[in-house]
Amino acid sequence: MRIGVDATCWANARGYGRFTRELCTTMVERAPDDRFVFFADERAAACFELRGPNVELVTVPLGASPTEAASADGNRSPFDMLKLTRAVSKHSLDVFFSPSVYTYFPLPPGLRAVVTIHDAIAERFPHLTLPSTRARLFWKAKVKLALLQARTVLTVSEFSKRDIARVLGVPEARIRVSVEAPAEVYRPSASPADIRRAVAKFGLPENARWLTYVGGFNPHKHVDLIVQAHAAVSKRSTTPLYLLLVGTIDKDVFHGDQARIRATIRELGTESTVIWTGFVADDELRHLHSGALALLLPSACEGFGLPAVEAAACGAPVIATRESPLPELLEGGGVFVNPGKLDELVEALALLATDEPTRERMAAKALERARALDWPRGADAALAALREAARR
Repeated sequence: MRIGVDATCWANARGYGRFTRELCTTMVERAPDDRFVFFADERAAACFELRGPNVELVTVPLGASPTEAASADGNRSPFDMLKLTRAVSKHSLDVFFSPSVYTYFPLPPGLRAVVTIHDAIAERFPHLTLPSTRARLFWKAKVKLALLQARTVLTVSEFSKRDIARVLGVPEARIRVSVEAPAEVYRPSASPADIRRAVAKFGLPENARWLTYVGGFNPHKHVDLIVQAHAAVSKRSTTPLYLLLVGTIDKDVFHGDQARIRATIRELGTESTVIWTGFVADDELRHLHSGALALLLPSACEGFGLPAVEAAACGAPVIATRESPLPELLEGGGVFVNPGKLDELVEALALLATDEPTRERMAAKALERARALDWPRGADAALAALREAARR
């Protein structure tokens, strides 16, 4: 087959970009007889490192990169989207793959397509994810068009499949699941010295204890509850308990909540133990995870929860939302809480901060469960969905 791929979110530093890069790289490896034609803007093309005899990159100059223009309150140019549509129309393709509805653009009429919808979070919590009426209308229109053009919908978990069917009204018979996995770099640190060096960069003392949060500082992530729970448990501790907030601070294109989180930290008086790390590269982040008491992800909802799976792959237990596939994916590897319930979050954090045997048992189980996930399985599911759509 000749498979067209939207690679405009290749440069995205969040889950959309990770999914695109890991999945597409594995698909290319597992389908050497198929040809993949990737369509990218100049920013995405600059970091596109996928090479192979079955790979072709088409760079389309745009006024603004979709990675930024498709943001929570961004403004995508119709002319830019038309350039992408025209570029695709010049190639003879059997099927087209959009790894994310986030950067979706209209496809030439009649082209068979598979679109990935990672979750239904924007539809379930519009005011927490899209800051204006205009942004919500544009998102709704984009998703509606994508669903009209796609023969098949791909998503990342059975949990998301059920949510998409229920919230967006997509028949489950049209939805296929391509489960995510931790990248190869995420594995337990081999040396305690590596862990000490990694945390020392952020001012933590040699014998420090810490928790990690990785992701965006968006309202639906409930980071404000994380800092409240951290403060409550810290008061009971005889030694400092640090909280590392890992994620882009000044260039996040999604709806942010930093001001309220920072205000909460000031009110609680925990400025000295809550560390804003900014972006941390994967090969350094794995050391932070390897030495952490736990990874926190108590979001209102997660379609998959990749940061938790990545931490688990480094041997860290998780405290994560029940509104996700994580209770099943990482069963026994942590404590799962109802979103928005501060008392449950405090109790879970206190358990892992004070009960070392329980923490170690959960850490071992988290590592075992994370190791059972791999990208080839997800790539095979995506390829099967593309072949199915091409035949329809």
